[in-house]
Amino acid sequence: MKELFLLRGLPGAGKSTLANSIGGSWFEADHFFVNEKGEYEFNPSNLKAAHEWCRQAVEESMSNWNGINPDEKIIVSNTFTQEWEMQPYFDLAEKYGYRVYSLIVENRHDGKNQHGVPVEKLIEMKNRFQVKL
Repeated sequence: MKELFLLRGLPGAGKSTLANSIGGSWFEADHFFVNEKGEYEFNPSNLKAAHEWCRQAVEESMSNWNGINPDEKIIVSNTFTQEWEMQPYFDLAEKYGYRVYSLIVENRHDGKNQHGVPVEKLIEMKNRFQVKL
């Protein structure tokens, strides 16, 4: 069974840590901001490009491009505070036959966000976080 895990949550919740423990091919928009030296260099003006890069990387992993077998377990860990932000991944899952698991990761371990997101921004993200029941 091909599976797609969408890990949602605020910065510092533990999405990346959980993604590593699930195993499989792991993608997140933050990977776009890692330079050749392995250093994180966030530039908000490139956020849209980062999310498109992430979506394209997931599609490449799902498809059989270049004769490579598609990955059977794919993890995407982004904040996904709004339902519409996940839709491109639901569309890819349908196109390539993946079962989707959407998991909300909560910061119940006193985790710290690794990218220095300001408290005001965290509150803004928390206030717009949508949950579909």
